[in-house]
Amino acid sequence: MTHSRAGTRRVGLLFAACMAMTAMTSTPSLAAAKIQHLISPGGIEAWFVQDATVPLVAMEFGISGGAAQDPVDKSGVGNMVADLIDEGSGDLDSRTFHERLDRRAIELSFSVTRDYFRGSLRMLKDNKDEAFDLLRMSLTSPHFESADVERIRTQLISGLKRDTSNPGALASRKFLEIAFGDHPYGRQAGGTLDSVPRITIADLKDYVRRVLARDTLRIAVVGDIDAASLGKLLDQTFGGLPAKASLTPVADVEAARPPQRAFIPLDVPQTVVTFGGPGIKRNDPNFMAAYVVNHILGGGSLSSRLYREVREKRGLAYSVSDSLMWMDHSALFVGNTGTRSDRAGETVDAVNKEIRRMAEDGPTQQELDEAKSYLKGSRMLSLDTSSKLAAALLQYQLDDLPIDYIEKRNAIVEAVTLDDARQAAQRLWQRGLLTVIVGRPPLVAAQPAAQPAAATRAN
Repeated sequence: MTHSRAGTRRVGLLFAACMAMTAMTSTPSLAAAKIQHLISPGGIEAWFVQDATVPLVAMEFGISGGAAQDPVDKSGVGNMVADLIDEGSGDLDSRTFHERLDRRAIELSFSVTRDYFRGSLRMLKDNKDEAFDLLRMSLTSPHFESADVERIRTQLISGLKRDTSNPGALASRKFLEIAFGDHPYGRQAGGTLDSVPRITIADLKDYVRRVLARDTLRIAVVGDIDAASLGKLLDQTFGGLPAKASLTPVADVEAARPPQRAFIPLDVPQTVVTFGGPGIKRNDPNFMAAYVVNHILGGGSLSSRLYREVREKRGLAYSVSDSLMWMDHSALFVGNTGTRSDRAGETVDAVNKEIRRMAEDGPTQQELDEAKSYLKGSRMLSLDTSSKLAAALLQYQLDDLPIDYIEKRNAIVEAVTLDDARQAAQRLWQRGLLTVIVGRPPLVAAQPAAQPAAATRAN
């Protein structure tokens, strides 16, 4: 549910080679490296890891606002800003700007989530001054030239038209509508075929003016650069942003209570099923227990209960998984699978049955022990490059976690007890599911199935 520019920027062969070197070195020591809380001379704060393993610098940053700051009747403004903010800025037109990026093998990209406007910058150490300067121009003096706006608008509309026949996109859109209604989280972050044609250059400039500011800025940097040089570059890059944002307040919201079910007819070979319900927010004391038990249920591994029951035992689907999603003002768990249209009802029943069983009985001690072992090991191995570590450090900041969270995380995972996991399972799944089915009729799935008492009790 993150929306980013349609095409990834081309990077030079030298940069790609260095990235391959970084991946091949596979240095878990990065995750254990000293994380500094850097404050620049101008007061810009960042989490910083100095690492000279390869001559690269990776930076990730996030600014509060995101798609939730789109005007009520113009969803997609923030997404369009992310696609246009580097299409010419300062004294450079779009073509010249991107030639500069390509010439120096600089990778620069922007995206929006529900709550954040995000940016990513990667470069060779020797090109850091130019890379940070191009980022500065993007943030502080974007052009939004009419020709560039219309070119990007055409691309976005083309993608939205394709989505009208994409069962996954239709299911995701309907699921959010059911879950959040008219709350900003229920709107489409990428816009709609009605809203995108009506977005004006003035809307784009107003979004930049209101959202891009220093007071909600979070930064993570990992790479071959010293603290003094980085502090100077941060001031030069972000110091020109307004001191304070002017954000529209966004209310907290709980996703709609299950059970609810919707069917969207679409003549496609495979029926898509999206299922989920209210989740657990990241700052909730029960979050880690929920994270662990969700991994056991359907967290993407081949050993998950949903995978075993739906694919291995019954052969109903090629894949099935679910994950926890958390935003600043709400939380969800969301799962997806696909199956033959004539087996869609059987697939939905199998998913429901397994989720009810987890809600009623919880995991076994063996499942819990295996999940904790996997989550402890896999997380550290996933932070083996500067880019991955920078992205993780930014996310920890956005989640308001402490700077030493990496050191504490495995102990937090290990502390989850069987009772904790069972309580989290009841809280997540005892009420049943919000389910959206997209595929060929006829399907009995258009009406909610009868739920047992255990699935309809309130928390």
